[in-house]
Amino acid sequence: MSDASKAGTFRLGDRTVNRMGYGAMQLAGPGVFGPPKDPKAALAVLREALALGVNHIDTSDFYGPHVTNQLIREALHPYADNLTLVTKVGASRGDDASWNPALSPAELTQAVHDNLRNLGLDVLDVVNLRAWGTMHAPGEESIEQAFTTLAELQRQGLIRHLGLSNVSAAQVKEAQGIAEVICVQNHYNLSHRRDEPLIAELGKQGIAYVPFFPLGGFTPLQSDALASVAQRLKASQLKVALAWLLQRAPNILLIPGTSSVAHLRENLTASVLKIAPGLLAELDAVA
Repeated sequence: MSDASKAGTFRLGDRTVNRMGYGAMQLAGPGVFGPPKDPKAALAVLREALALGVNHIDTSDFYGPHVTNQLIREALHPYADNLTLVTKVGASRGDDASWNPALSPAELTQAVHDNLRNLGLDVLDVVNLRAWGTMHAPGEESIEQAFTTLAELQRQGLIRHLGLSNVSAAQVKEAQGIAEVICVQNHYNLSHRRDEPLIAELGKQGIAYVPFFPLGGFTPLQSDALASVAQRLKASQLKVALAWLLQRAPNILLIPGTSSVAHLRENLTASVLKIAPGLLAELDAVA
């Protein structure tokens, strides 16, 4: 059964969201650049996600750029009262599809206004600051100036809540000295577990942790143990990997992405898959 509500809920600022959400990145063209090959299919995925209980969608105006936000607006505007849209700023795309830092006050301010315009909103529910470091791992640079810029835009009423992406524990603490942080979005999955101490600390504070690349990202997860457990559960490996994340910690929110309605439904069935303790122990040992 595909139903995002079966995964339980968690507080995201002043909103309650289902722990199984949807990430819109894959709706853009190849390399997250340009328009999708089939715009009608992309719109259908977004509408089906809401029909199946998704009320937390992750996006960014640098996906495309602009493409995913414009698709979300076309498919879903005016938005349901219970839908929470989470976007991120801190990067830009070159004409060659390159990913580039965009963390100056002027660039961040422009990005917030781009998100507002393309999503058709007067205020953004949640904006994550995407720190740079490397493409998939945080650095230790100060994020004070960048997060202060977003905090000022929040005070102006353009943003309800602030979060962080691709950050270290030290950067989380630095940001919390400036404004409230309601979520952290970092690279984490069955085989990439560096953030486990951070997830536990955030859980104590009631802060959501949202893993990006929950299924391995551009290189799908490969694990003999995962394959073995999936075979015994008579489920796909990707479904088991998502279910493992849901059982790993109650503050983990999932945003698996896809451009296919069939794959969306498959992902959402992880909401009802329960992995027994013995099998969980096998998966825990993967890393």
